[in-house]
Amino acid sequence: MRRLILCSSLILSAVALISAQTTAPKPAAANKLLTPAALTAKAPETFKVKFDTSKGVFVVEVHRDWAPLGADRFYNLVRNGFYNNVRFFRVLNGFMAQFGMNGTPAVQKVWGAPAQNLKDDPVKQSNKRGYITFANAGPNSRSTQLFINLVDNAFLDPDAMHFAPFGQVVEGMDVVDMLYTGYGRQNVPDQTRITNEGNAYLTKEYPKLDYVKTATIAQ
Repeated sequence: MRRLILCSSLILSAVALISAQTTAPKPAAANKLLTPAALTAKAPETFKVKFDTSKGVFVVEVHRDWAPLGADRFYNLVRNGFYNNVRFFRVLNGFMAQFGMNGTPAVQKVWGAPAQNLKDDPVKQSNKRGYITFANAGPNSRSTQLFINLVDNAFLDPDAMHFAPFGQVVEGMDVVDMLYTGYGRQNVPDQTRITNEGNAYLTKEYPKLDYVKTATIAQ
C-alpha cells in the first residue's frame, strides 16, 4: 500500500509540473505591424495574393513595374497579416470597393500616421474594372487603404489624381461583385472612428459589411 501511495504521489507531482509548464504565460510575440520601418522588403516582380473573404475567394496579381512603391507596400502588409479581418467599408455600385483600415486601433494609428505615407508612383495603367489601386487624400498620401475598380474608371487616371494601379483581380471578380453595397453612398463608416475603435465600431454599427478573412501570398 505504501508503494502505491508513493507512486501516486510521484504521478501527481509530474502532472502538476507538466500542467504548470503548459499553462505558464508565454511572452507575447512581437507584432511586426507596430514597426513599419522594419517592413521594407522589395516585392517580387510579379506575385499573387489570395483573398479569402466572407463572400468567397478572389486572387490579385501584382506587377511591380506598374507601381513599385505601391507594390512593395502591399507585399509587406500582406506578408505580415495587415489585411486579415479587414472590412470592405465603402463599396459603391458602379464605382469601386474600398478597404484597408486595420481593425486593431493600435496598428491602424501607426500606419495612418503621415510619416508612413508613400510617395506617389507615376500612373502607368488605367483604372480598369478589376484593377487594384491605393486610395489617397492628395499628393504623396498613400498608406494602407485600397480600392478595386468595379467598372472602368478612366477619370481617375490623370497623373494629378495619383491613382496608380499596381495589380488586377485575375480570379474571382464575381466574388468582388457580390460584396455588400447596401449602406450606399450616404451611410459610409466614419474613418476617424474606425481608427480609434477598430472592428468593434464596424461590427456594431455596420454588421452587414463583408470582410477579408485572410490575405496571403499565393504559392
